[in-house]
Amino acid sequence: MSAALTDKMIAEKESGIGWMIFNNPAKHNAVSLEMWEAMPAILADFMADAAVRVIVLRGAGDKAFVSGADISQFEEKRSGEEATRHYNAATDRATTALMRVGKPTVCMIQGYCIGGGVSIATSCDLRIAAENAKFGVPAAKLGLGYAAAGVRKLMDLVGPACAREIFYTARQFTAEEAYQMGLVNRVVPNGQIEPYVREYAGSIAANAPLTLGAVKTIVAELLKDESRRDPALMQGVVDACFASADYKEGRTAFMEKRKPQFKGR
Repeated sequence: MSAALTDKMIAEKESGIGWMIFNNPAKHNAVSLEMWEAMPAILADFMADAAVRVIVLRGAGDKAFVSGADISQFEEKRSGEEATRHYNAATDRATTALMRVGKPTVCMIQGYCIGGGVSIATSCDLRIAAENAKFGVPAAKLGLGYAAAGVRKLMDLVGPACAREIFYTARQFTAEEAYQMGLVNRVVPNGQIEPYVREYAGSIAANAPLTLGAVKTIVAELLKDESRRDPALMQGVVDACFASADYKEGRTAFMEKRKPQFKGR
C-alpha cells in the first residue's frame, strides 16, 4: 500500500493492478477537495511503478462509486471567485492526470455514480458497472456551469443526443440505460463485479505494456481534431513496439505455445 495525502483516498498494489479507492463511505464516497488533490500523486506513483500494469478505480463499500463532489464543502471551498477557481483547478488536475496516465484505467462502478463520479468515470478508459449502478449529472438542479471539456468527454462516449438528455433531465439512469447509451462497457451482477473486474484487469495486466500504451496514445490522438494530431508520435509508439524485446517474446511464446512473459521493454 502506498501513502496518500488523505485517509479518504487509498492506494493499493496487487498482482499488477493499482487500486485507487475513494474512501468516504459515510458520504457515499463524495469527493472532497483533499481527495481531488490526492489523485494526481497516486496516479504518478502507479505510473512510475513498472509492476503496475493497469489501474482500477473503485469506491469503498458497495453503495456508491462516487456520489459526486462533497457539496458540504461548496460554501467554503467553492463560493467566491478565487475559491471557485482553486477548486476547479484541483478537479481539472485530477481528471487530466487520470486521462493522461500512460496505463490502462478501469472504473469499477457499484451504486451511485453521480456528478463528479461521472466525470471521473468518463476520464477512465473502460467502465464496468454492477446492475445496481445509478448514473446522473445533476448540474441543472444545482445551477452550476459544466465546462466544455467535461461535456465533450461525455459526448464522445454517448453522442450529442444522449449527452443532452443526461444534462437536460438531470435524472438518474440505470446501469442498463447507461450500457445502451455506451456510457459503460459491461454490466455484471452485483455480487460478481469485484471478481469480474479483478479477472478483467488481470487479463489486461498480462498483455504487452508497450502495445497497450501505444493504443492508448493513438486513441487519444485520434480523438483530437485532425489539425492537432501528432502523426510522428503515433508512428513512434508503433515503431517502439516492433523494436521491443516484448515483440520478440510474443512471437517466441506463440511458436512455443506458451503464455508470453512481457517486461514492458
